[in-house]
Amino acid sequence: MEEASRKLGVFAIRMKSDMLAWENQNGFMVEDKYCMERGRYCGLIFLTSTRSAEPLAIMNDGYLQHMRVGACAGLGTKYLARKNSKVLAMIGSGGMARSYAEAIKLARPIETMRVFSPTKSNREAYARETQEKLHIEVEPVDRAEQAVKGADIVAMTTDSLIPVIKAEWLEPGMHVTNVRNNEAGPDVLKKADVIARLGVSTLPAERSRKGVTTGSDGMFGYIAGTEEEKRKIPPSPSAEIDNPTIGTVSDIMASRWAGRTSDSQITFLNNQGTQGLQFAAVGGKAYELARAKGLGHPLPLEWFVQNIRD
Repeated sequence: MEEASRKLGVFAIRMKSDMLAWENQNGFMVEDKYCMERGRYCGLIFLTSTRSAEPLAIMNDGYLQHMRVGACAGLGTKYLARKNSKVLAMIGSGGMARSYAEAIKLARPIETMRVFSPTKSNREAYARETQEKLHIEVEPVDRAEQAVKGADIVAMTTDSLIPVIKAEWLEPGMHVTNVRNNEAGPDVLKKADVIARLGVSTLPAERSRKGVTTGSDGMFGYIAGTEEEKRKIPPSPSAEIDNPTIGTVSDIMASRWAGRTSDSQITFLNNQGTQGLQFAAVGGKAYELARAKGLGHPLPLEWFVQNIRD
């Protein structure tokens, strides 16, 4: 993932080194990622200056990854959710669930949250931590449907390879957001009145999600693995929600598209896209703050700069 921020004067490349494992956990088909061994990860962000091409920093992506995705969920909430949204349903209890809760709470006056994840101890720990941190009531529940029922906002923050909510659970006025394509099936997308995505669009002003056509298989492909292993992975509706004819949050911000037009509409944000730009933004800001506070480990430029022209 790569992109630059003209305002911050940085160019970012994010590189990950993952082994993937597809498993059935408590009835959910999930994707686990790791580097070398379970529980260890390798994600790096390389920052360079757009003004001098100087190498600026190499950063781990852990916190920045959670914050950049959570921030976009918050933006989606700001521009697509009903202004009086007070009840949040969280499906998932990992790192993304934490940053999503923070960002959504900043965007709307959330008072109550119900959280579901397959492992009881995880959702209970999440509930205790989030209640203390955000000063709202957080209730762990035994089923995803319990969390969704009566919610104003539904956030899916799982590693599931199969849908985790059903269209029949959705109610008028809800705003729904995901973290990966697989979490919502075609039934959910069909029931949504408005579907939005991230990214910058140059398409005509008014559009709706109707008439979506099929597109590519998404941004990822396989370079290793047997055909049998690949068949274990359920297909996702990526062509339906990654399609470039769908309006974006940027369109709403720039008044090129209305997005939600009534409190009764169900809105859906596909929280994927512009990843490179997000890492330039959060990476550039983190670098700026680290320099100001004297944090980090300075590396000699001669390790990276040479006198041999490529």
